[in-house]
Amino acid sequence: MSGFSGTELLIAVIARLLKGCAHVAVGASSPIPGAGALLARAQSNGAMRVTVLGSQKNNFFTSGGVELFDLAAQGRIDAFFLGGGQIDGEANINLVGTGEYPNTSVRWPGSFGSAYLYFLVPRVILFREEHTRRVMVPEVDFISAPGVSKAGVYRPGGPHALLTSLALFSFDRARQRFRLESVHPGHSVEEVHDNTGFAFDCPAKVPFTNAPEAAALFAIRGGVRDDITESYPQFAARLASA
Repeated sequence: MSGFSGTELLIAVIARLLKGCAHVAVGASSPIPGAGALLARAQSNGAMRVTVLGSQKNNFFTSGGVELFDLAAQGRIDAFFLGGGQIDGEANINLVGTGEYPNTSVRWPGSFGSAYLYFLVPRVILFREEHTRRVMVPEVDFISAPGVSKAGVYRPGGPHALLTSLALFSFDRARQRFRLESVHPGHSVEEVHDNTGFAFDCPAKVPFTNAPEAAALFAIRGGVRDDITESYPQFAARLASA
């Protein structure tokens, strides 16, 4: 991947996934999604609003999660990011821990408002850098937020895509399955299969993920890095040295 880093590729892919959004919100501890959202805003010439929770520079909220949840309920958040210690083939995520609840052998921070936002935000992007069978499991041990719902359940929101260090997947809500859209340069379809614990749709020919355009790289290494420094100074420093 000469000319750009893996992190820069992920940032550029996120910006593409956010194209057309009017308001994107990013949770705390999400430097790559945050940088991707800021890149998308730069590419929209300021037409997109980006709210990075925990930021003073890029956060218009005065009451944090309360305003986020209120806007989501009003249909005024177009995209959000969720991750999980485990993600399965129906896009269920686990933020609680591994093992049988409540006696989980490994404990994670908790679900917080993940299920609420998963049901209301139309374009939820699942993001997890680690792509191994430890994370991409056949079935999550605990459902913090379900990827799909039964017919008749009011649900304007849900999974749009899954992005990892290996590949990009879309999610078909009707079929309730992921579809492999592209494999990142330097990796292979076989590697994705080997490291994924759930079944997914795979076309006969899977392209490589498009490299970041020159203008995107210029923005990532300039204004985007400067913007994200306020919230994630260590991440910005690593981005500068990549």
